[in-house]
Amino acid sequence: MSDLLDLFSLPFMQRALLAGSLVGLLGGYYGVFIVQRGLSFLGDGLAHAAFGGVALGLLLGWTPLWVALPFTVLVSLGITLLRDRTNLGSDTAIGIFFAVSVALGVLFLGLRQDYTVDAFAYLFGSILGVAPLDLWAVAVLALVTAAAVPWTWRYFAYATFDAELARADRLPVKRHDYLLSTLIALAVVASVKVVGTVLVASFLVIPAATARLLSRTLYQMTLLSVILGVGGSALGLIVSYLIDVPSGSTIILTQALMFVLAAVSRRKAIV
Repeated sequence: MSDLLDLFSLPFMQRALLAGSLVGLLGGYYGVFIVQRGLSFLGDGLAHAAFGGVALGLLLGWTPLWVALPFTVLVSLGITLLRDRTNLGSDTAIGIFFAVSVALGVLFLGLRQDYTVDAFAYLFGSILGVAPLDLWAVAVLALVTAAAVPWTWRYFAYATFDAELARADRLPVKRHDYLLSTLIALAVVASVKVVGTVLVASFLVIPAATARLLSRTLYQMTLLSVILGVGGSALGLIVSYLIDVPSGSTIILTQALMFVLAAVSRRKAIV
């Protein structure tokens, strides 16, 4: 108990818990639409697009996060446009932009000689090293995306449930798809500094996939996914502190353990 009290008294752990909770909240919420629409590869694609934006920011000597933001949004909109205007599948469209973004990121880093430390930090994140300015950036982006929830959830949910039926009801499904892509891109960029481009996709997929196994409605799934995202981040962070292991990987493994338990529980319920 004294170890836990010590943990919550440390400023860097307080920032890490808050940042992890915000990322877990964003990932849990938007992950529901990603998983239900069969776009799990999108998280990886946008995370690597963010890597390309970060690399461009490092090359230009600007704040990488603020360069990654428009870069990732443009890639997200490009993926949605390519899916709309062609008969290519979602995985193909995402794969093309994924490959191009990584190639651009490597090219940008190759043009700068002293990139290694900064690039490594954005690739793998550093939740324990979140500075107050980084936390404010994550909080602002989380606030922007959260502010859209009351006006957008039912439209996103309707199109996720049945896009054809939503179109028949004269809802602007395409416009909502572009808006959802933009908001997911913002959530990804907000998460990159905390957990890195390598692990950010896990926040968008694992809590939502776990919630899907345990829920009967989209509303239940959304609520449970957010709880699992926030709870998994906090629990993983505490465990990593107590046993002195890397925080980012421990958070992801904690979320994966929750998924395994949910899968086993569901299998027993079926049997």
